[in-house]
Amino acid sequence: MGDSSDAERRGADYEGVRRTCGRDGAGDARTLEDRARDADGSAETARHDGGGTTGRRRVEVTDPKRIRVGIIGANPDRGWAAQAHIPALKSLLHDFEITALSTSRRESADAAGKCFGVRLAFDNHHDLVNSDAVDLVAVTVKVPYHLELATAALEAGKAVYCEWPLGNGLNEAETLAALAKKKGVLAVAGLQARSAPSVAYVRDLITQGYVGEVLSTTLIGSGMGWGPTVEPYNEYLNDKKNGATMLSIAVGHAADALCYCLGEVRELSATMAIRRKSFSLAGTDERKPMTTEDQVGVSGLLESGAAFSIHYRGGVSRGTNLLWEINGTEGDLQLTAAGGQAQIFEITVHGGKGAQSSLEVLPVAEQYQWSPPQGPSTNVAQAYARFARDYREGTHLCPTFDDAVKRHRMLNAIETAAATGQRQTLR
Repeated sequence: MGDSSDAERRGADYEGVRRTCGRDGAGDARTLEDRARDADGSAETARHDGGGTTGRRRVEVTDPKRIRVGIIGANPDRGWAAQAHIPALKSLLHDFEITALSTSRRESADAAGKCFGVRLAFDNHHDLVNSDAVDLVAVTVKVPYHLELATAALEAGKAVYCEWPLGNGLNEAETLAALAKKKGVLAVAGLQARSAPSVAYVRDLITQGYVGEVLSTTLIGSGMGWGPTVEPYNEYLNDKKNGATMLSIAVGHAADALCYCLGEVRELSATMAIRRKSFSLAGTDERKPMTTEDQVGVSGLLESGAAFSIHYRGGVSRGTNLLWEINGTEGDLQLTAAGGQAQIFEITVHGGKGAQSSLEVLPVAEQYQWSPPQGPSTNVAQAYARFARDYREGTHLCPTFDDAVKRHRMLNAIETAAATGQRQTLR
């Protein structure tokens, strides 16, 4: 594992990140909370120039009712923090305030602070996790650095929101879950597909008996990444050792939504294959070898006895990129989306039961909308809204590190089943 500078240099864990601010950090750096403070004169800051990696330290006057968030990996140019976490948190100003961020360099930290309107901008994660101005640490860097950075936050006694996958494999996830339990802090994983309004709605429909007894479920999706052409900044997704594979990301998120609605897996068989032997880097003539599987097929039984199957393929399909059906004794549900990443794309729900001979659109009720719809960041905002409830009321609405370990164990079983050809039983 690299040092802290390497750890914070990394960006998001999915295909499709985009630039948010200019390279000079230009943009509207004044947040809503900045404007509110300016209006009532309550902003009070003090700047101290620190040596070495300490950067800037400021004394903050903040709203004690809001959860103060520090984001590790808030790159001002591109990344999942810029595209999802920051817009999500700014849509929930009643519950959250972004008080700090960190990158690996002074220049990028200053640019990020200016771009996002955050007063405390650190060039290392140590100062952020130990800051008295931070209640919750969001770890939004690449998978190989989750263990190091989430560990530092937990050791500092802070609540943690760590992006998925929680660790680079099952062992790291178990280590983090054990540490969170030892420290007695709230630690959640970014499995935000289960927080999607449509997924929460379908879970309730199942519980309420819309389909009767669930007989089977089938999910097919496109990985979007892991296709014939890859953006240079996402090249690492195609290197298995980085832990950011189609299995761990695309399949992991979709499988978590499936299990959240229908229950955990009892046993499974799996097939995995590399069908594209290489990929090209966008904008270049360079080709690279594919070292991670771009075809993943899983089938088996859920704890309820219902049959399930999941098939993910790399790239993008000209057909349906996400199609999930749930079939029961009394009715059927169908979920579709334009993209295969269940945690990002808006999902439409169709259903039919009883004497109905076809499916109809089932609008998702407003009660499932815990945050304003806002594109790719919607489900992250939904997850943060749930976190606020868990943090204040002790509920269990967000997936904890223990929940993430369950999903890692499922993925581990898929890999073992595919490698050995033997059916795996999960406990």
